Amino acid sequence: MKILKVVILVLATVFLKVFGQTSSLMAQDSLLEQLQQDVDPIENIVLGTFKGTRLINGHTVMIRGAGNLDFMISHRFGRLNSGAYNFFGLDEANIRLGLEYAFTDRLTVGFGRNSFQKVYDGFAKYNFLRQQSGVRNIPVSMTWYSSMAVNTFKRPELPLNFQRRLSFAHQILISRKFSKCVSLQLMPSYVHQNLVPTKEDKNDLIALGVGGSLKLTKRTSLNLEYYYRVNPNEDDGLYDVFAIGFDIETGGHVFQLHLTNAQAMTETGFIPGTSGNFWDGDIHFGFNISRSFQLKEKNKSW
Repeated sequence: MKILKVVILVLATVFLKVFGQTSSLMAQDSLLEQLQQDVDPIENIVLGTFKGTRLINGHTVMIRGAGNLDFMISHRFGRLNSGAYNFFGLDEANIRLGLEYAFTDRLTVGFGRNSFQKVYDGFAKYNFLRQQSGVRNIPVSMTWYSSMAVNTFKRPELPLNFQRRLSFAHQILISRKFSKCVSLQLMPSYVHQNLVPTKEDKNDLIALGVGGSLKLTKRTSLNLEYYYRVNPNEDDGLYDVFAIGFDIETGGHVFQLHLTNAQAMTETGFIPGTSGNFWDGDIHFGFNISRSFQLKEKNKSW
């Protein structure tokens, strides 16, 4: 884990040092014709930083075009090291169904239902800065993300009112597309849980996420994602989240296959509550599938 943290710090340092640089990126890409090229010819806005709105577990800076509805299906199976009796985790499965609607080219609102702990979640996501070159030299894209989740799992041994079931997450997503093949993203994160296991445990958790995407072909990419918990509770038996993913884009669909130690599928769940150690084999195979529907006249989207 020390080696991994050193790698994360090096990536973050490189990322920050190149903030002052700009790129002119000219390559072709497509997702429902929303990602037509890498640079908008009028404003020099960098397009297609990532293939979808999710990196692996967490969100990317990407926002769909106004009037676009995304139907998202996320799946996590059991642990691979659970053995042949459980078919290496495939006998167990958790699912999240979600809908996400882009009210403008910069604002998306979504909600979902998770079978894991029977969590309902909602989020808002606003892109306030876009990487571009030319007259306006902006080296990164930035998106604000906020979510709220309510755990409806029944616990007879513990009386829970609505307020105690709530948890919240806030992130600033900062990304840069370095070339037509390489994109990196930083995810400073804050998570608040109204209910924690003991009085000694902290309700507030700060984490730093870092991730990247390497484009392999026009329609495939390899992704990495890691969340480092800055102030975890001591000896809480929980772990940082690590994930490896592979994206396949097929027009209106994006298929994301991945391996991760996270079982929850929302930031309020996987950042503070991952109980498996990736390096001990506590790995869940999972996937995300998104299907886009354009409900209004299409505008050019980044």
